[in-house]
Amino acid sequence: RPSGAGQPVPEEGPECPGPEEPCGRGGRRLRTAFSAEQISTLESSFQRQQYLGAAERRQLAGRMRLSEVQIKTWFQNRRMKLKRQM
Repeated sequence: RPSGAGQPVPEEGPECPGPEEPCGRGGRRLRTAFSAEQISTLESSFQRQQYLGAAERRQLAGRMRLSEVQIKTWFQNRRMKLKRQM
């Protein structure tokens, strides 16, 4: 690997712009590791309503410092989990 003037190379590799962007040929990003506090907040929001509108999603994302896509995906996965449990 070429060293860029002593700068550390990101773990994802030089072709990966960041965790929100697809990485390499597979087009998959790294899995988001939610903190216990984030999961608790998401679960309590899910108990109130299983579907979020754009405004609620934007507000929750801003408050939790996550992207709207991460919030949307978590809610989709949580609904599927509930469906499997029933």
